[in-house]
Amino acid sequence: MSRPFLEVRNVSKSFAGVRALENVSLTINQGEIRCLVGENGSGKSTLIKIIAGVYAPDHGDIIIGGKLFKRLHPIDSIREGIQIIYQDFSLFPNLTVAENLALNHEMSQRRRFVDWRGVNQIAREALARIGVEIPLNARVEELPVADKQLVAISRALLQHARLIIMDEPTTALTRREVDALFRVIKGLQQKGISILFVSHKLNEVYEIAEKITILRNGKNVADGDTSEFDRAKLIYHMTGRQVEQSRYEREAGGDQARPLLKVENLSRRGEYSDVSFELYPGEILGLVGLLGAGRTELAMSLLGLRPPDSGRIYIDGKPIKIRSFEQAVKQGIGYVPEDRLTQGLFLQQSIGRNIVVGTIDRYLNRFGLIDSRKVNGQISKWVRDLSIVTPSPLLPVQSLSGGNQQRVVLAKWLASNPRILVLNGPTVGVDVGSKAEIHRIIRELARQGVGVLLISDDIPEVLNNCSRILLMRKGRIVEEFTAGMVSENELVNKLSGAA
Repeated sequence: MSRPFLEVRNVSKSFAGVRALENVSLTINQGEIRCLVGENGSGKSTLIKIIAGVYAPDHGDIIIGGKLFKRLHPIDSIREGIQIIYQDFSLFPNLTVAENLALNHEMSQRRRFVDWRGVNQIAREALARIGVEIPLNARVEELPVADKQLVAISRALLQHARLIIMDEPTTALTRREVDALFRVIKGLQQKGISILFVSHKLNEVYEIAEKITILRNGKNVADGDTSEFDRAKLIYHMTGRQVEQSRYEREAGGDQARPLLKVENLSRRGEYSDVSFELYPGEILGLVGLLGAGRTELAMSLLGLRPPDSGRIYIDGKPIKIRSFEQAVKQGIGYVPEDRLTQGLFLQQSIGRNIVVGTIDRYLNRFGLIDSRKVNGQISKWVRDLSIVTPSPLLPVQSLSGGNQQRVVLAKWLASNPRILVLNGPTVGVDVGSKAEIHRIIRELARQGVGVLLISDDIPEVLNNCSRILLMRKGRIVEEFTAGMVSENELVNKLSGAA
């Protein structure tokens, strides 16, 4: 039986009187893959930072390799073999792969000149340990996210890692890249290295983890073998409530026989070609495909940001030309981007201002001044209707959790009364409770007659919410599926070209 490598015993931590962790315990055995799950604010990040030595616990014990620590410093954690790979990877973007990997070694040598041959040798051997090849002279900022992840893992191994903690490691990865990462993780396990895998993606939790620890409101609520938790039980422990898992059914009747949006033979050189589809009122239409399939580029064309070279777009049966974002908005098209932090929000501005920024001209009085009463009324309405959790809409939007930030992006677009809503990865990086709430909002919009184009890498999200699904590959729509007629495994295989 494997020995415990890390034991966290009855650890508590408070910040300014707010309890972040309360008597939390966690054991990770040597060579074990354990998942740590919980909603945003459950205490996962605080626990990780205590293990890393960033925070000191108010009380409780930490035992690493049999050694008792009342208080860890970061250097203690590193010396004991604990390495943490955060979501930003903590790499130097302006340095090469080789320089990032060999930097610590070169600094420890205290030479006046860099041994470049040695740098490349260290880097080459580090990558070989996980069986990957990445150009050593490539700048890290130029690498795809998956390669940055692998560089971070290789660097951790150079520090003689015995436990690697991965914080949301698959957020921006395609399915193929996730498969490659999981092969690396399994290889590390075979070498006796422990993994603590933190993720919101429940399917991946089941795929990679042997054991699961669940936190809710800073407390342990469940811990055990992965086989002990079905999906409903796992979600219940994470959220404290039953979350609806039913499929969305599009309601029949009305003017749904006529397409709200029709795309006919749309092409843009080098990005996609001969794309045709129809979107009906009240429909949630899924669009899936691997990275580079052309999904986002197609969405950008519908928004006037990357106009097509040829083809036609119809709204309500009328041909239209969309050559700018403003024209798209006037046609009733809204867009929730994949990257809410850089494309969807003004992070330092208030929650309220982010909600009304796109419709502020509606609240001008006859003197050209903003009617504060109407503005505040609209802000209150959307905070209430979308259940945005905040003490005050005057707070900066960056103070919110990822799920609540995404609701603010939705509120901004819903305030413009769109008839067509393009959602690009609407639940990326949000916890399971927020994801369920966002899905509820999307379904309610569809029931009100909005046509929704849902672009997502989350296959269960697509299968549960979409009435039809389009599969893109190499810039073309190659297959169409009706909801309920394709399983998750079948769709994953078709995505990868395996079927």
